[in-house]
Amino acid sequence: MPFGTGKYTYELVDGWAKLPEGWSFLDVGGICIDGQDRLYILNRSERPIIVLDREGNLLNSWGEGFFNRAHGSCIGPDGLIYCTDDRNHIVAKFTTEGELLMMLGTKGQASDTGYTRTWDFWESLARIQRGAPPFNRPTGVAVTPSGEIYIADGYGNARVHKFSPDGKLLFSWGEPGGAPGQFRLPHNIWLDKQERVWIPDRENSRIQIFTSEGEFITEWTDVIRPTGVFIDEEDTVYVSELCLRVSVFTIDGKLLTRWGNEGKDKDTALFHAPHAIAVDSRGDLYVGEVAMTSAGVDKGSRTIQKFARKK
Repeated sequence: MPFGTGKYTYELVDGWAKLPEGWSFLDVGGICIDGQDRLYILNRSERPIIVLDREGNLLNSWGEGFFNRAHGSCIGPDGLIYCTDDRNHIVAKFTTEGELLMMLGTKGQASDTGYTRTWDFWESLARIQRGAPPFNRPTGVAVTPSGEIYIADGYGNARVHKFSPDGKLLFSWGEPGGAPGQFRLPHNIWLDKQERVWIPDRENSRIQIFTSEGEFITEWTDVIRPTGVFIDEEDTVYVSELCLRVSVFTIDGKLLTRWGNEGKDKDTALFHAPHAIAVDSRGDLYVGEVAMTSAGVDKGSRTIQKFARKK
């Protein structure tokens, strides 16, 4: 069954991820793809980084015992892997083999935003009273070609932080709210070729775009609870949305195509909770979900799905 339209038409590669028997991703927080199309899948199993080739074959796994709750990731221009841990309140940098090189934040120590985590997600989010220093449940990370680090912070804060390559905080912006430059769950982060900063502002159902200095440029509102943004070499913008769909736009915000569940029931649904999105060098699309957290469904190896682009 094809998904999408025109130039952006895809086929689902059924059973793409070839995990050993008994393994599951449980939830996929982030997807990084290196120059050889190897995927570093940040997940919430006992193997937090699972590395697959583009055919879905297992290459490696690492990170055991390090994370409390893995959330977002990126691969920097230095070829290193950056990951956020929202319950440990840290951001960590690793080699591709899993050696820890740097950690921002202190494990278990959250900044004071007024946030208190409760069983009710909406009540917890409403308790954020102010933007605060790093970190209170950081969610996403991105790195410039010169090594500066941007971090979306996140479930317990309402800010974006910019760090120097050696981990010095340069500046922050953002407060709780719905006005331009405010956030209700800055969920991830992407830097385009102009080093503009793209933030899926999840619970405001918009994507905000800023200059590299944190100045508001514009917002996109043709999205519902966006979780991830990926921009390819052709400046095509791919968005995962927690509302159970994927959308593809031009860099100027024109919708090219989108697809999702279209009313299917829980047992046959294509998506349960899209959370991370990435595209490889051949244009194939990967969508990772937090199906266990959001829907109580263990999709096993299908927690990440591959959509092969038709040529």
